[in-house]
Amino acid sequence: MKLSEAISQKIKNICIEKNITPNKLANICCLTQSTVQKLVVGQSKNPKLLTIIRICEGLNMSLKEFFDDELFSKIERED
Repeated sequence: MKLSEAISQKIKNICIEKNITPNKLANICCLTQSTVQKLVVGQSKNPKLLTIIRICEGLNMSLKEFFDDELFSKIERED
């Protein structure tokens, strides 16, 4: 799995767990809806760490909690 795909799936899973839409997530995290939408559909091939940090801060979770998921155990390089 590529990193962008893993991040996309993780954000989808978070939205399901918290019963929020990607648009609500964008509002909570002070990100634009287009930024979150690009992450969700996997269009953002190289998401910035700052964007992930903002998502984590908005959801009161650490980066460790975000990345501590089986999704990130076998990431393929995208270069």
